[in-house]
Amino acid sequence: MNPAPTAYSALDTWIDAHFDAQVRFLQELVRVPTDTPPGDNAPHARRTAELLLALGLQAQAHPVPPEQVQAAGLQSLTNLIVRRPFGAGPGAGGKTIALNAHGDVVPPGEGWTHDPYGAEIAAGAMYGRAAAVSKSDFATYAFALLALESLPAPLQGSLKGQVELHFTYDEEFGGELGPGWLLAQGLTQPDYLIAAGFSYQVVVAHNGCLQMEVTLHGLASHAAYPETGVDALQAANRLLTALYAHNSVLKTRRSQVAGITHPYLNVGRIEGGSHTNVVPGKVVIKLDRRMIPEEDPAAVEAEVRTLIEHTVAGSPGVRVTMRRLLLAQSLKPDDRNAPLVQALQTHGEAVFSEPIPVCGTPLYTDVRLYGAAGVAAAIYGAGPRTVLESNAKRADEHLMLEDLRRATQVVARSLFDLLQ
Repeated sequence: MNPAPTAYSALDTWIDAHFDAQVRFLQELVRVPTDTPPGDNAPHARRTAELLLALGLQAQAHPVPPEQVQAAGLQSLTNLIVRRPFGAGPGAGGKTIALNAHGDVVPPGEGWTHDPYGAEIAAGAMYGRAAAVSKSDFATYAFALLALESLPAPLQGSLKGQVELHFTYDEEFGGELGPGWLLAQGLTQPDYLIAAGFSYQVVVAHNGCLQMEVTLHGLASHAAYPETGVDALQAANRLLTALYAHNSVLKTRRSQVAGITHPYLNVGRIEGGSHTNVVPGKVVIKLDRRMIPEEDPAAVEAEVRTLIEHTVAGSPGVRVTMRRLLLAQSLKPDDRNAPLVQALQTHGEAVFSEPIPVCGTPLYTDVRLYGAAGVAAAIYGAGPRTVLESNAKRADEHLMLEDLRRATQVVARSLFDLLQ
């Protein structure tokens, strides 16, 4: 007799019965700020560990050395791992399945009509910074694991392998001190990974990202004698025109991954000048170049540097220096994740009563770090169809609670299948 239908029903029933507790758990997580910057996130990890322990889940705390944290521009960072073996645990055919969500988030900004740390519930939604991205999946994954543990002994007896919860705090700064650090330290090496995402699609690929700081050095002088200076802002204007014009070239490079279109370049920050009556002697530009999975990161960086050098050469007297801020690899489609994707799609369709497509995303995420370590991964969790619908990184970020409930059921069912 196939135990799966009985298990699915039992998992769904347990999640429904404990949903109020799951919502309260998420509210407590949202009420502890994790604004990054400044990135003082160890207190949230401590609170998370306390809340998990109250649920019967023991979290291993892995503080990142302060010198590494401060060198990255953060203040404190502790990552958490929960390990739960089933049957004989990993090995002997059993797989280790990791579930990763990040607790750090950008500051709330202006325009909120709800307290960004209040975790208020209105019209079936919870409002708060990180309610959707991605403290929601702290709750999704923890309660999916608890549901699995609630199964009666005969059903649990069919399981073998291990589930790990990875709760990390460095996604906003690139993830190198979150999942990257856990992997580099040899603290985990899962077979499969499910990472924080939204409920209506399974994401299997994402863009890469190159971020650079470009400094144009001219010569400041009194505005009454502009001929005695070298205007770095005029050179910056020339460079900005060339960078944005390059997007017309990038639009011709089409990705074959559904959900990803083409590369693009954006200038996100400009600083320069000292006073209204001074010819600007220095301008700093920070740019973001998104890379589709088909692109080679080294070639992309070389192309951007060459474009900048050739453009600035047209501004006599201006010197340019460049510094790489981030080089995040893309996540490429990987056939090894087929069992994971199939489980998520099958149960997503059953629970949500609609097809759950497989696609890529133009975002870049921590999942690339697991992929680079040889882990077959997919992105799936609680949330709407798009980032914009959740107001993630904008005012009034929110999560529909019904999406949280159903995503938890999908993940719990998928874990049951993968641990068979």
